[in-house]
Formats: sequence, C-alpha cells, structure tokens
Amino acid sequence: MAKAKTGKTVLIIEDDQSLLKILSHTLTSENITVLEAQDGEVGLKVALEEHPDLILLDIVLPKMDGLTVLKKIRSDEWGKNVPVITLTNLGDIKTVSEVLEIGASEYLI
Repeated sequence: MAKAKTGKTVLIIEDDQSLLKILSHTLTSENITVLEAQDGEVGLKVALEEHPDLILLDIVLPKMDGLTVLKKIRSDEWGKNVPVITLTNLGDIKTVSEVLEIGASEYLI
C-alpha cells in the first residue's frame, strides 16, 4: 500500500475507483507518496497509523462516512492539525457547514 517515503505523503480516502485512480496517478506523477483507502474504516486506520501530510476525504463512503472519519481524526492528537480536504458531490449548505465546523481545511464539490 505505502511506497518508500520521499517527501510528502497524501492519503486518499475515496470509494469511486475512477476518481481514486486519477487522483493517485496525478499525485504520484508529482513525486508525492500516495496511500489509498476505499472505505472510511480503512481510511481512518491508515491515517492514524501512517500520519500522512494531507488527507483527501470523500464524504459518502462505505462502512464509515467521511464526517465520522473526520471527527475521529480530529479527536486524535496528531489529527488535530493535519490538513483534510473533503471531496464530494454533496453541495447543500448543511453538509458544507458541518464539514467545516468539524475542521475540514477545504471543501471541494
């Protein structure tokens, strides 16, 4: 799953295979180490074990939704400060507000 660390590491937590592949390919072509998870439970585990420099987090995920993952990351001492960019097609104000309140660095629709 993880490659040799050389510089920055990004964890992508995304269940859409196509988007995951595109993001992973784009980042690795920039010499960024990419970790991948396709559900919230695995994503949280990888985040807390590997401590990536940035997390790209989908909101709608199997096993554990992105909001729960973000809350659990933020409750960890390391996770309080890691940048988390949420990726989703949910653009309603309530979801955006909740994600930003929990501590997402950015919200991309």
